[in-house]
Amino acid sequence: MGILDRFLGDDRERAATKYAGRESASDRAARKRREGHRRSATKAARKGQAWEDKGRSQEAGTVWFRRAPKSNG
Repeated sequence: MGILDRFLGDDRERAATKYAGRESASDRAARKRREGHRRSATKAARKGQAWEDKGRSQEAGTVWFRRAPKSNG
């Protein structure tokens, strides 16, 4: 037990009574981290899809193989 606990009381007890029903700072930070991860993952997926769509549109008129010459025989 620290010196402040002797003067102010148990901070866990105070948090359970005074701040009941509120999100804790550590829970809020964890939630923000998760949201940020989802946001960046979605952003990366969109960029990748745009890159793929651009490549497909550029390839639309091209032929990927060379046709064999017709034989006259």
